[in-house]
Amino acid sequence: MELYELTINDAHQLLKNKKISSRELTRAILDRIDTVETKIDAYINLSQDYAMQQAVRADEAIGKGKCLPLTGIPLGIKDLICTQAFPTTCGSRILENFVPPYDATVIRKLKDAGAVIVGKLNMDEFAMGSSTENSGIKTTRNPWDATRIPGGSSGGSAAAVAADMCLAALGSDTGGSIRQPASHCGVVGMKPTYGRVSRFGLVAFASSLDQIGPLAKNVTDCACLMNAISGYDNSDSTSVPRDVPDFTAALDGDLRGITVGIPEEYSATEGLDPDVMSAVNHAVGVLEELGAKRVKISLPHTQYAVAVYYVIAPSEASSNLARYDGVKYGFRHKDNTDLMDMYRSTRSQGFGLEVQRRIIIGTYCLSAGYYDAYYGKASQVRTLITEDFKKAFETCDVIACPVAPTPAFKIGEKTDDPLTMYLSDIFTLSANLAGIPGLSVPCGFSSDGLPIGLQILGNHFNEEMLFKVAHGFEGATEYHKKKPPI
Repeated sequence: MELYELTINDAHQLLKNKKISSRELTRAILDRIDTVETKIDAYINLSQDYAMQQAVRADEAIGKGKCLPLTGIPLGIKDLICTQAFPTTCGSRILENFVPPYDATVIRKLKDAGAVIVGKLNMDEFAMGSSTENSGIKTTRNPWDATRIPGGSSGGSAAAVAADMCLAALGSDTGGSIRQPASHCGVVGMKPTYGRVSRFGLVAFASSLDQIGPLAKNVTDCACLMNAISGYDNSDSTSVPRDVPDFTAALDGDLRGITVGIPEEYSATEGLDPDVMSAVNHAVGVLEELGAKRVKISLPHTQYAVAVYYVIAPSEASSNLARYDGVKYGFRHKDNTDLMDMYRSTRSQGFGLEVQRRIIIGTYCLSAGYYDAYYGKASQVRTLITEDFKKAFETCDVIACPVAPTPAFKIGEKTDDPLTMYLSDIFTLSANLAGIPGLSVPCGFSSDGLPIGLQILGNHFNEEMLFKVAHGFEGATEYHKKKPPI
């Protein structure tokens, strides 16, 4: 096995026992990136010198007997998480050369843990998209089939992990943007409970929905990363002061007595691919063989999730993106006649079409005379969706369902049909609206050999249960061990 193929846990044991050095491991990752980056286009910014400097410091710490689970481990970071050492572009031309003056809280925690950050990963511009085709920088390709999308908006993060271009990565999830690309690329991805992980330093898309989370090669690594980044942060007003358990302690493989809810509404979803449904049904059968019990549940307001999301998210985006005006920082268009012309030309040239579309939708929904009819009503239905989950979790421990209605589709297949693209997140949006945690774990392959993920949803701050169920399933199957042909 090559060093770049290692999991976090395996690499940690080798580093701790001084069988390898962080410099050797980091160099193996950098060489791997040199080999496959042109085929995948996962990274926006990369610094070999900075990565090797961190690796040297990690080796010094290990030499002194200080080897935490992430010490010396090379990681990639989605490019909307602020980093002092790298530009933070959000996949947009409007922030192409912006270097933050501070690190996000999660970056500070990773540095304190001794992790090695090798670079920033591609994404849909300002996290608005499901395919990474909306990036203003480049289009990332799926390592399982370079003609297909890796998912989005954390497509660069998922593709980099799948292609062994980092041992794990951080992404962000506003409506499925960790879970959906994790499913499409055959890796594990976790959206934590809203408030579990600090959002300080996360460039906002929709503030009431965004959440940072890990993508990794297996469930153990995902739990390890969650241990490092979770916890209260008084710099983030949405952070919840709640104790953080050791998520790896939940990985005992014992699923006896656990109740798995199966939503009636999800199996009747229009456009659900037979391969996806078959893989998810088989996965639930595996959970039953491991001792879990299946029960039917109902989430009656699921049918409104897409409509609610595409009122609330663009409305919050309209407000958050107003700061990019060419005055304070970022791109400024120079050919203008007055202040209003400068605003207009800067935002027209700096933002891509999908971002402009969502700003227009959001501004309309928030405008005088329409706020109550759109944003106000959507907020009310959001509460009903949250109540659906609360009621469901009275009768089950977790909910199992698909992550996406289809496997990864062809690049360019849906770019001219935004509404069809939006439906790619139909199974993931509700978790963000309700603020509950969700996890994607590989559960099969399509007839074309493309990965399919099982989505496991849990009650607020019950990530331990998701890891427990996912780890039990992973231990009984081999899907997570398969590698893309890249």
